[in-house]
Amino acid sequence: MPLNGAPGEAALALEDGSVFVGEPFGASVDVAAEVVFNTGMTGYQEVVTDPSYRGQMVVMTHPQIGNYGVSEFAEESVRPWVSAFIVRELATYPNHWAARSHLEQYLESWGVPGMQGIDTRALVRRLRETGTQRGVLRHSPRGGFSPSDLDELRAAAKLAPSVSQLELVSGVSAVLPVPTSQGEVAVLDCGAKWNIIRSLERRGIQPIVHSWQASAEEILEREPRAILVSNGPGDPAQLSGVVQELRKLLQSGVPTLGICLGHQLFGLAAGATTSRLPYGHHGGNHPVRELSTGRVTITTQNHEFQVLGETLPPESGFEVSHINLNDGSVEGLRHRELPVFSVQYHPEGCPGPQDSQGLFDDLLGIAGLR
Repeated sequence: MPLNGAPGEAALALEDGSVFVGEPFGASVDVAAEVVFNTGMTGYQEVVTDPSYRGQMVVMTHPQIGNYGVSEFAEESVRPWVSAFIVRELATYPNHWAARSHLEQYLESWGVPGMQGIDTRALVRRLRETGTQRGVLRHSPRGGFSPSDLDELRAAAKLAPSVSQLELVSGVSAVLPVPTSQGEVAVLDCGAKWNIIRSLERRGIQPIVHSWQASAEEILEREPRAILVSNGPGDPAQLSGVVQELRKLLQSGVPTLGICLGHQLFGLAAGATTSRLPYGHHGGNHPVRELSTGRVTITTQNHEFQVLGETLPPESGFEVSHINLNDGSVEGLRHRELPVFSVQYHPEGCPGPQDSQGLFDDLLGIAGLR
C-alpha cells in the first residue's frame, strides 16, 4: 500500500502495446517519456537526482527500493530529474540515521509519479528484448482502468517523445553555479552530477562552472589549466553548437577530460558518429578494459548513446582507449598527441564503484595541479 494510502491504480503502457498495472505512489500526474531500467541495488536517490535521466522513466531491477529513505548526503542535483520511478516494492518503513523523509514523500514533493507492485522482471525482459521504448504512466483516481482506458494509454504511448526529439541539456546545466570568478579547472556543465564537482573539491580544486552554451573563447579567457566536459541527458547529436565550441577547446592544448555525454561530444568533435544502444547502460556493474594496459575496472554507467569507434577518422588523432566487456562498445577515447581523453562511464560513481577516481588525478597531473 502506498505510504499516503492513495486509492486507485497506476498503469504503464509501452509503445509495443504492453501494459503493466500496479499501485500508484508519488505525485498523481500523467507522464509520457522513454522507459529505461537501472540494475543498481542501492543508490536510488542518486539515480533519481542524476540530470542524465531527464526525459526518462526509470525502472529499478532490485526488488525493494526506498528502505533507507532519502537524505541530503545522497543528492546529485538540486531536485529529482526522472520523469517517473517504477519499482517492484516500495519500502514502507525506511530506517537510516541520515534519512530526512520517505522516498515517496520526496518524489511527491517534486511532482514525480511512481508505480509499484508490478513484475519488474517481466518489464525489464521486455525492454531487453525490444530495446528502450516510449511509454505513458497514468494514475487512476477512480479506482481502476477500463479496457478502453488501457487502449487509450497504448495509443498515447506511441506518441510519447523520444529523447532524440528533445533538447534536454538547457534545463539541467549550471542549475547551481559555483560562486567563483577564478578557477584552475573549468567545468563545461551539460548536466554535471554533484559528485564530479565534489571529486575535484576533494583534491583541493575549486572549479569554475560554465553553462553548456559557453563559447570556447569565454572559457579560455579565464586561462584554466584543465577543462572537464560533464555528463548530461539526451542525444549528443542535438548539441551541434557545443561540438563546434569543443573542437576549439580540444585544439587549444589545455588538458581536457570528457565524461559520459562529454565523451560522446568528444567523438562528434573528432568527426566520428554516434548511435543508440539497444537498451542503454544503466547501473554500477559494467566491466571496462583499458586497451593499453589490459586493466579491467567495474564502472558506473548511465547512457543511451555510444561513439562508433570504426567511424573515427584516422586524421583526427583520436583512438579508442577503453571497451565495454559486455558488448564491445567504446568506453573511452584519447588523442595520440594532445592532452585530451574521455570515458563513457562515470569515474565519480555515486551510486556505484569508484575504481576509476584516478582519472581525476590523471587530469590534474597532466595540468600540473598534482
